[in-house]
Amino acid sequence: MSITEKEIGEIVDALRRLTPTQQQWIKATILAFGAPRKYWRSLDSDTITQAVLDNLGDRLLSHHAGSRQALSKDRFEFALEAALNDSGIPAQLVKSRTNRGHDITIAGIPVSLKTEAAANIKEDSIHVSKWMELGKGEWKLPLLRDLFLEHMRSYERIFTLRCLNTNPAQVCYELVEIPKALMLEASNCQMEVREDSRQNPKPGYGYVKDAAGQLKYALYFDGGTERKLQIKNLRKNLCKVHATWIFGSPTS
Repeated sequence: MSITEKEIGEIVDALRRLTPTQQQWIKATILAFGAPRKYWRSLDSDTITQAVLDNLGDRLLSHHAGSRQALSKDRFEFALEAALNDSGIPAQLVKSRTNRGHDITIAGIPVSLKTEAAANIKEDSIHVSKWMELGKGEWKLPLLRDLFLEHMRSYERIFTLRCLNTNPAQVCYELVEIPKALMLEASNCQMEVREDSRQNPKPGYGYVKDAAGQLKYALYFDGGTERKLQIKNLRKNLCKVHATWIFGSPTS
């Protein structure tokens, strides 16, 4: 529904009362919404409806009206929650920001959210730099793998927002679902301790391969100070792309 002439007048009056700096912020946001854009959604997506696609896309546009940095994980979480609720899909973020399980509940289903925005991001390969913390317990790869499998019991779906390009002339995001069934294949992964590493405890890998012996993805048990689990070289063709957003940015 378009706004009325009266509402337009009220907006203009409010704009005149703002400081010059505030007026510049409003101008940048308005220009952002007029930038060329291309939004796409998978027609069989049960999460990204057309309304969610447009709503979340406008939130990405608004973010880049004042920033050349990719949307952070916490901002993505809040933006997705708002876009879903505004579009009639019930969503609620968990109350604790340090929750070790799911991040958001969407239509009653617990969901884990990830982001990826590295400068060297690969379009066809997904990297999750921190899937979970591995804690201070015993450092043995089978035990750490089991912690990962236990962690996934608390959510049913996994989405990652990937920023493929922050070039102001053509910002590009995509929302990819990582199948939980694919990640559960780690129960039979091939493990390797990196004995030549100087880290203490020593890091290691868990390789998940297909029937032909080709790598599907690797668990990387990072033995550094964070003691975290990474997912490396996850083939995107094994996942589902729900949506993409491509647009210009007024900060160019």
